[in-house]
Amino acid sequence: MAGQAHYTPPLPDLDGPVKVLIVVAPYYRDIADDLVAGAQRALKDAGAEWELAEVPGALEVPTAIRIAQRTGDFDAFVALGCVIRGETTHYDTVCNDSSRALTLMGLDGVCIGNGILTVENHAQAAVRAGEQDKGGGAALAALHLVALTRRWNRSGKGLGFRAGGAGA
Repeated sequence: MAGQAHYTPPLPDLDGPVKVLIVVAPYYRDIADDLVAGAQRALKDAGAEWELAEVPGALEVPTAIRIAQRTGDFDAFVALGCVIRGETTHYDTVCNDSSRALTLMGLDGVCIGNGILTVENHAQAAVRAGEQDKGGGAALAALHLVALTRRWNRSGKGLGFRAGGAGA
């Protein structure tokens, strides 16, 4: 469906520095390089800092993010890679399991932009990584989640309970 316009929200107000980890599976190096370049451009435009980590494949991307989330000092993560359908059901496993793992971390409050492409062929991947800038889109998604997290963490809703009972 080339040619369709998609709305992209403006850069979020980040209210302070942001450090992002880009985790990429460079199995298809040319596609990965375009995805990373797009993510880095978007992060630079937003004034964010980033580090880059490579892992062997798309299934390792969520694991690397979880390790970094637990042990590192990152505000957000960008997951990048490409899975091209082959002759076996391995494609379905890799697509579903990597996406599910990233989604579950997101539901736990981890700010993740998912830029793992799942396509039928290399030509589709090249368009999405280049012309459609899915790497940049994933980076912007992560930044928007950081902005929302920061905004809502300051809201002071008083959720939960106070230690020591009602009179504390």
